[in-house]
Amino acid sequence: MVKLNSLLSKVASCRICEQNLPLGPNPVLQCSESARILVAGQAPGSKVHASGIPFDDPSGDRLRDWMGINRETFYNAAEIAILPMGFCYPGTGKSGDLPPRSECAIQWRERLLAQMKQIKLTLVMGQYAHRYHFDSGSRSLTELVQSWQDYWPDMIPLPHPSPRNNRWLKANPWFENELLPALKTRIKQALTD
Repeated sequence: MVKLNSLLSKVASCRICEQNLPLGPNPVLQCSESARILVAGQAPGSKVHASGIPFDDPSGDRLRDWMGINRETFYNAAEIAILPMGFCYPGTGKSGDLPPRSECAIQWRERLLAQMKQIKLTLVMGQYAHRYHFDSGSRSLTELVQSWQDYWPDMIPLPHPSPRNNRWLKANPWFENELLPALKTRIKQALTD
């Protein structure tokens, strides 16, 4: 635990890309050596940057619903790790938030993952996390998420739970009808194994 705590202290004081962050650095993540589920997302939004709590926004509400768990379970670091591709709010572009800064993954991701040896299930959300965790090639979001059984039971590709994806969710009812029931069952298994 000392090694992970030391690493998390270094992450908390990281200033690698400070000059590129419009609101300054504020790394937002949640890790523990005992965590069984890893949530691999994109980067915090402005609301999460302000609160310092991962997924403390409508995306988090939807994600917890998808997982079939409450806030207390979700924010129990001993059970669930939240490690986005970028730890700080990257700013806003023309069509929403900018991509996560790549420096976080390069500097910290493998070092943190190496400390979390109890992970049984990884939820991978959004195109940047998909690229990192899967050989997604030229597959579309829909094609990758439809292939979720190829990665079962250790990893599950998901769309980002952002309200911006409402149109995708409406166009792909199989996601709610097929994948989500299996996901909720797998979450329960991972938390009780």
